[in-house]
Amino acid sequence: MQDLRIRKVVIVGGGTAGWMAAAGMSKLLPANQVAFRVVESEAIGTVGVGEATIPHILYFNRLLGIDENEFVRKTNATFKTGIEFVNWGRLGQSYIHPFGPYGAPMDGIHFHHFWLRYAAMGKAPPLERYSLMIQAARAAKFQRPDPSKVNTALSLIAYAFHFDASLYARLMREHAEARGVTRTEGRITNVVQDPHSGHVQNVVLETGEVIEGDLFIDCSGFRGLLIEQTLKAGYDDWSHYLPCDRAVARACEKVADPIPYTRATAKASGWQWRIPLQSRTGNGHVYSSAHISDDAALDSLNADLDGAPLTEPNFLRFTAGIRKSPWTKNVVSLGLASGFLEPLESTSIHLIQTAIARLMTNFPDKTFNQPDIDYYNRRTRLEYEQVRDFIILHYNATARDDSPFWNYCRTMEIPQTLADRLAIYRENARQYRHDNELFNEVSWLAVMQGQNIEPKRYHPIADMISEEELVRRMTHFEDDVTRSLATMPGHQAFIDQHCRSAGGCIKSASQNV
Repeated sequence: MQDLRIRKVVIVGGGTAGWMAAAGMSKLLPANQVAFRVVESEAIGTVGVGEATIPHILYFNRLLGIDENEFVRKTNATFKTGIEFVNWGRLGQSYIHPFGPYGAPMDGIHFHHFWLRYAAMGKAPPLERYSLMIQAARAAKFQRPDPSKVNTALSLIAYAFHFDASLYARLMREHAEARGVTRTEGRITNVVQDPHSGHVQNVVLETGEVIEGDLFIDCSGFRGLLIEQTLKAGYDDWSHYLPCDRAVARACEKVADPIPYTRATAKASGWQWRIPLQSRTGNGHVYSSAHISDDAALDSLNADLDGAPLTEPNFLRFTAGIRKSPWTKNVVSLGLASGFLEPLESTSIHLIQTAIARLMTNFPDKTFNQPDIDYYNRRTRLEYEQVRDFIILHYNATARDDSPFWNYCRTMEIPQTLADRLAIYRENARQYRHDNELFNEVSWLAVMQGQNIEPKRYHPIADMISEEELVRRMTHFEDDVTRSLATMPGHQAFIDQHCRSAGGCIKSASQNV
């Protein structure tokens, strides 16, 4: 019988996407059955896909068997309990999108319905008082969840990380090479396709070396060397929904203990990120080139740096969107080669992680069954569209009318999927999670409530308990958060005790978006 098994996997491009793919796939596939090879060139710079993450990265690190304290030390990391959004709904207003819940569901419905009833009675404190992660962020406190504290907020702590993406790629490389993945240094000058199937047969380096493969993973960044330049997969442009198309990034000196959350500050023509690491602070200005020049964007970024700059500014250009066919023939694109959604909600690394998992679920043989490929592409597109809608919400749900950029965002046409979700919430405060989508009801609530979307009413079941019982329950949840917060150590103290990095100012090889 013909052996149809995939024997050679070639990953084109290193960086975060390439080395995550190498580490993850080599962990799940037997080394004596599949050979992995990463082809990358130090002469070609990489764009780190993010210094901020979401909680799902914990699962990927655990899959690889990475000790978390070691990971934090090696990547200059800090902990992250959410994202603060400043000036998005209105100038002078801020809120935090937290990891972890508000309160807890009651009587089969989401907590916020009871809070809305409580607010209607004139007794409710702000919603954020029921989130331990928000309170911990504002108090600069952190600890990992404590499973022994059953039925308290301490057992439900959720978190992610800020880290140096180039150092994370280095850590992924260490784990991949320990499992037999080989690395080839060199620039690809030619891609050879099978004349009949159109599949990629091999890539040719400038040295003349020919590297053959059965399955190719394109991690070559925005240019999409295999998926686009060779296979012409096509690209769906979503810039009419997400008009920011540039970013300028630079690191600055750390001037205070790191806060355990990312800050995203809306500006006249985009927004600025602030990501605290152990030894420096990452900063960047994401903006629309139709509304501000590169020089003005850099001036705006520089004016808001906390400390002295450590790196030269790095300008990036991008178009929000997705490949029409992220998997085409025998090439699967990952990371920036697959698509790009701006880093507002720190989803770039997550989208790499889920693509690797989806590929492994649909791992092919040499027949490359087209229905499997079609299924992969449909699920990838759905995931991107769901994240896209969530990011659009931040721009569209605003009262800002102080600049042409915000006037466009406030009045632009939005996808029907987002319009339907907003219509349901505005009417009766109901939230739904579709197809196990990334952002759950808590995330949508945080942004809608934080950006002043007020529902007309709440779920009728919330009226089925007495006023006295409602007050008792709501007081219990608020007190639980207060008591839990009091026991938590400071963020810097936790790092000092468990996972402090070697110290010194680490200058990343790449500026990370």
